[in-house]
Amino acid sequence: MGINEDPVVQRMIGSIEDSAGVIRGLTAMAGCLAQASAMVIEALRGGGKILTVGNGGSAAEAMHMAEELVGRFRTNRRSLPGIALTADGTALTCIANDFGYDFVFSRQVEGLGVRGDVLVLFSTSGRAMNLRHALEAARRQGLRIISVLGRDGGDLRGLADVDLCVAGKATERIQEAHQVILHLLLDEVEHAFVSS
Repeated sequence: MGINEDPVVQRMIGSIEDSAGVIRGLTAMAGCLAQASAMVIEALRGGGKILTVGNGGSAAEAMHMAEELVGRFRTNRRSLPGIALTADGTALTCIANDFGYDFVFSRQVEGLGVRGDVLVLFSTSGRAMNLRHALEAARRQGLRIISVLGRDGGDLRGLADVDLCVAGKATERIQEAHQVILHLLLDEVEHAFVSS
């Protein structure tokens, strides 16, 4: 059996092609991506910060975005304020214990978010109640909101200032596209702050 007839190789090729197709689909949202990057840049230039949230794999994306803002994406530039609300284990467990898991992010948004900040939500399904509460808290606090979603966007679709909804079906393909989205946003942020 040749390498190209190996079922493992065929499965892997199929997965790579599926991933590439979902990522190619991001070109249809280039205008929304530009709008989202402008919102992040405007907030940062105005002295605001970026708060990020997500559950599970999406929590990793939230942390990835925040650390790239505080550290750097590719080029040295001043540190930018990004806080992943998924990263503080003591806050998460305290809030979950005292108020319930549905409020682990909204309580942090209430305590940390101010007008001029941006909340970036990552969710492959758009159905997590803790994200819905975070979005509602952000709206009350006067934050602008970007939702990075998947599938049909779930209950969160249409509630943010900008929705970036990946039209994939498989969670792993959506997460791969979400990483491309956050890299596109970070690239624009870095371009704005390195060149200014």
